[in-house]
Amino acid sequence: MRSTLLALLICSGLTKADSPSPPDPDDAAYPAIERYIQVLESVRKEHPDAGKVAYDRLVNHSLEGMLSSLDPFSMFIHPEMAAMNDGKVDPHVPSLGLSLGVRDDGPYLAGIDTHGPAASAGLLAGSAVLKINGEDPKDIPWNDLLDRLKRPPGEVTKLLVKAIDAPKPKEVSLTHLVVETRSLADSRLLESDKTLGYLRLAQFGDGCAKEVEAALDDLEDQGMKSLVFDLRGNPGGSLDETVRILGLFLPPSTAVVTTKGREGVIGEALKTPDRQRRKREYPITVLIDRMSASASELTAGALQDLKRAKIIGETSYGKGSVQKIVPMGGGTSLRLTFAKYYTPADRTPHGVGIVPDEEIPLTDQDRACFELLRRKSSLKPEEASRLAAWKDPVMAKALERR
Repeated sequence: MRSTLLALLICSGLTKADSPSPPDPDDAAYPAIERYIQVLESVRKEHPDAGKVAYDRLVNHSLEGMLSSLDPFSMFIHPEMAAMNDGKVDPHVPSLGLSLGVRDDGPYLAGIDTHGPAASAGLLAGSAVLKINGEDPKDIPWNDLLDRLKRPPGEVTKLLVKAIDAPKPKEVSLTHLVVETRSLADSRLLESDKTLGYLRLAQFGDGCAKEVEAALDDLEDQGMKSLVFDLRGNPGGSLDETVRILGLFLPPSTAVVTTKGREGVIGEALKTPDRQRRKREYPITVLIDRMSASASELTAGALQDLKRAKIIGETSYGKGSVQKIVPMGGGTSLRLTFAKYYTPADRTPHGVGIVPDEEIPLTDQDRACFELLRRKSSLKPEEASRLAAWKDPVMAKALERR
């Protein structure tokens, strides 16, 4: 049986023609696969729970671990991981920045948003959820479980989770954040200086480039001479909208994003639109923080590389990878990272983030007050007082530069 499995694995997945070889020699595959089969057969022979040692299940879960070891965004998807709902219940919990799924051993973290409490706490996709607020989630019906997790901003949910390769579980306390549904969260001239405009983009949602353009038109008509573009807490979104927004500030047909895989550049560089309705040559300051991710980083990085804006704040999140879904048959598929995005100066934000021109250290109080700012319209009186007394150090630095 062992020799048959070894032959099947080698023939099905390790031919030279499939893809560029990894750095280890080809003959390293044989002892590695032999070791895998030895473990597989030992588990099947010795483990007391016969219901968990079917070949299909063991291989699926081992592939799940393999993909999760590569990066936070790659995943092996198999039928056992499907969420237990009828399609009417969304397993995503935006206020915690995570998605739940269910497999035979109970709920697990099916996905972690790049922005959110789960990512900040270092939680990993694929981790088993052992306790929710002290309760065993296996005893809670699926719909009730999701309802309990979707709580108002400011409330705390405690999770006991165990990552696939972790020696023991860990408990985390996650504070629910406000969920902003609008892309353009704020647009105004500052009271202290009617020539300074302020835009805060919460996400790069569909159609946000037109929203930003209309807002800029309005502020320019009111006399704006410079702009603060706030991308703090922005998790990213549409790459097409990102390029269109960059086209509002950069010359037409400017290359702003390149995609590179193992074999080099994939396709052509993405360029700003070839026509520009208004020239915008006024000074721009971009604000970023450690939760500015993906499209936010590409925007800040392009404007920084092309000397079009000064970047102020914290080093950004560091998400610049590209994923694709690869069907594998038998109801399984891969969500696989296959490339990275690069800015005009050939930098990728992936794993390193965008380093601002002026880095501003932030306290926990600063972060908490910025979250209050994001839900300014729904604050309790004591929260409104805290926000009113807060001086935003990043915004203060932006004003100081003028």
